[in-house]
Amino acid sequence: MTDKIRSANQKSPSQSPIEGTDEGHLATGPQDQNARGGHARSPGHARTPKRNGQRHRSARGNTKPNIYGALDLGTNNCRLLLARPTDSGFKVVDGFSKIVRLGEGLSTTGALTPAAMDRTIDALKQCQTKINNHKIAKLRLIATEACRSASNADSFLDRIRTETGIDLEVVDRKTEAQLAVTGCADLVEPGVSGAVIFDIGGGSSELAWLDFRGGRPKARGKMAASIRSWQSLPVGVVSIAEKFDGVNVTPESFEEMIAYVRMHLKRFKGREKLKRAIAESKMHLVGTSGTVTTLAGLHLGLERYDRSKVDGLWMGEQHVIDTMRVLLNMNYDRRVANACIGRERADLVIPGCAIFEAIRREWPCDRVRVADRGLREGILISLMSEDRVWSKRPGKGHGAQFGKKPYKRREKGANDEQKAK
Repeated sequence: MTDKIRSANQKSPSQSPIEGTDEGHLATGPQDQNARGGHARSPGHARTPKRNGQRHRSARGNTKPNIYGALDLGTNNCRLLLARPTDSGFKVVDGFSKIVRLGEGLSTTGALTPAAMDRTIDALKQCQTKINNHKIAKLRLIATEACRSASNADSFLDRIRTETGIDLEVVDRKTEAQLAVTGCADLVEPGVSGAVIFDIGGGSSELAWLDFRGGRPKARGKMAASIRSWQSLPVGVVSIAEKFDGVNVTPESFEEMIAYVRMHLKRFKGREKLKRAIAESKMHLVGTSGTVTTLAGLHLGLERYDRSKVDGLWMGEQHVIDTMRVLLNMNYDRRVANACIGRERADLVIPGCAIFEAIRREWPCDRVRVADRGLREGILISLMSEDRVWSKRPGKGHGAQFGKKPYKRREKGANDEQKAK
């Protein structure tokens, strides 16, 4: 085992950058809905020049490593996926997800708190243990908004390296938008003229307009090439909850949240053109976030969250309105008691709904497709594609198509993921 676990994009002095990384359009391979993470993402930019796909040497025997890893440390969650390539995508072998609230208090103090950093370090140590238990071919380990904006982020990243051996790559907002697009590409309906994809995070929210009127990319991993305009909103569920109070929410305070988010949406480049495109052509929304998946679970009346029933679900406009109304009528204790929400999300879900509602009001669409998939899946596909794992398999390649049935999670960390929903 190496002394340190480095990000897949960490560049050593002797390495040259991989062609194409500056624009965030690495080749990606086929996707498979029957395996966790079969949805390609474009890596995009990083804070410093890095090489995609740092090799990782395992101490477990001499067998050639064939497991790829992706870690996403966000403002609210710490998530890990480890997967093995299959003929049509990949199969998850292990995973981890925990709400750490790294960005707690960040919007008011500008710094990460000692308690939040301690929680995150503990979670990363668990991720390191899982990584060490497998023969790893490549890793990409990223951090987002909290580590981009905190005044003490650099010292915290140094502490992470010292205490866990994990060397995180801090990606910029454009990268997040690109990753969200390519990660959800398989859920954009065939035959539409475009889509609006949004990813509601803890400290920021990414929004992208896909315009297919000039042609739609045939390779789903290339969907980011269709981005006509994008925006990273400096608002997320944690920052909105801290600004407006996510525990005791009234109809009036909910409208104040929406108005605040819409103020930021006015800066979206091509805002009026997007409105006209939606009015004149067939388009829909795609939402990827805990907020949207929670709404879907409530809409379905699930006794406990079930990814197989949520990912890819279509919700009509009235479904969204009715479910938000039910949620707004729940007090904090009822939200805590609901199995699809729980204590860890009870103060965040309504602020997330305010961001969702602001997007819906700005660009009304009849339908939204729910995505339970994130940055990790796209990282995995990017790394595997870089190694051309599918082109090495007889009869398979970059044109292989995903299956249509939602995959079932088969990973040791499945319980961790369900608890974090």
